[in-house]
Amino acid sequence: MTASVKRRAQQQKVKGAAAPQSAKQPATKLDVIVTALRRPKGASISDLMDVTGWQAHSVRGALAGALKRRGLTISSTKPGDQRLYKLDAKK
Repeated sequence: MTASVKRRAQQQKVKGAAAPQSAKQPATKLDVIVTALRRPKGASISDLMDVTGWQAHSVRGALAGALKRRGLTISSTKPGDQRLYKLDAKK
């Protein structure tokens, strides 16, 4: 399995993954993370690892750094054993 085929398969795991913005420019991994965080339940670190292929520390870094720099507010809850992250609604 080539890297691009594997990446597409991982992106399709997220329900309603962002469609490519144009035929030439595919969705970035950060866009895929944002899509996962917009799901009603949110997403766990392991969910985000699956769709990006990143390690846990990279996913946490993206949440704390790149997405916050985009002006997004991320909340977290721990309803069970796993912590779930979710985008806060725009005010």
